[in-house]
Amino acid sequence: MKIGKRLKELRKEKKETQLQTAQAIGIAMRHYQRIEADDGLPGLEIFAALADHFGVSLDYLAGRSDRR
Repeated sequence: MKIGKRLKELRKEKKETQLQTAQAIGIAMRHYQRIEADDGLPGLEIFAALADHFGVSLDYLAGRSDRR
């Protein structure tokens, strides 16, 4: 599973817009949109911030595990 697909699922579960998620982790909405569209990978700091925001492990977010 690609990171973008997993992010979109998590964001929808939380009932957030892309803008709300981007603001929550301190990045521009366009940057978040590119990550969710799998148009490039996030840097480690952003990747960790996304995992923290959604309360999941980095492995889950990366699709390496189905265990949150």
